[in-house]
Amino acid sequence: MAGLLALPFTVLAGDAPAPEIPKAKEKATEEYGCVAPVEYMRKNHMDELMHKRDDTLREGIRTDKFSLAECINCHVTPDEDGQFASFGEDEHFCSTCHNYASVSVDCFSCHRDTPEDTDYRHSFNVGNNPHHGKMALKGNKLSVETLKVLTEGDQE
Repeated sequence: MAGLLALPFTVLAGDAPAPEIPKAKEKATEEYGCVAPVEYMRKNHMDELMHKRDDTLREGIRTDKFSLAECINCHVTPDEDGQFASFGEDEHFCSTCHNYASVSVDCFSCHRDTPEDTDYRHSFNVGNNPHHGKMALKGNKLSVETLKVLTEGDQE
């Protein structure tokens, strides 16, 4: 009997409000913003991250697409004070949905949960080798002479 009395309150409660997902700081593609359509990413991001992990660890193939580091660099944005939320906090991009759905992940026991500061890195021209995708040129070109010195050293 008590269950029947509580039924109207359950019906009136409705759905829980959906989480407010932070916007990415830039678009990876003009077509759909991210590296894949939003609905696809919501459903399949974990499969893509695991496949990417296997390619990187077992095959040595390093590319930006579906890279956890690139996801974090784009999707984890600073607050008004310039601070980044850590994984577990509701403001963190991954935590927004994972906390809402009570899904635990272990990515961040090893990986960073905040964007990398890539301004300090050197840019070397190694071409489009998928094993060295993170080392592409960023507007700096090395001369043939500089490349020779870097690869052969001082021969005097």
